[in-house]
Amino acid sequence: MWEHFHHQADIGIRGVAPTLEKAFEDAAFALTAVICSPAMVKPLHRVKVSCEADEHDLLFADWINALIYEMDIRKMLFSRFEVRIKGHQLTAFAWGEPVDPDRHELAVEVKAATYMELKVFQRPDGQWLAQCVVDV
Repeated sequence: MWEHFHHQADIGIRGVAPTLEKAFEDAAFALTAVICSPAMVKPLHRVKVSCEADEHDLLFADWINALIYEMDIRKMLFSRFEVRIKGHQLTAFAWGEPVDPDRHELAVEVKAATYMELKVFQRPDGQWLAQCVVDV
């Protein structure tokens, strides 16, 4: 499950899932949904993404910022994600395609993940939640 949540002028992204990795994947999908309809993004090309941080919340912010960086330098959008977390290291693949402004109907440009509302934790029901506010 992924969702957006209201935050003044910016937008919150959230992933909720049975595993930490899946929560990170779902939040990445929510990131794409801020920019355009993820259903319009074909998973044609694979990009490897890696980052490292001492805490889950900082790792999540680094993950989202790494995706934003890859989208920016490659002029791509992503619609499929596979995350592996081992200790403090995240290794992932993101699948997507080059931006096509006519077909993708871009809504906003995401500049960065922020530390506002940054939370990663396992809820009492066992589900993992990963969220932050992104600067648009």
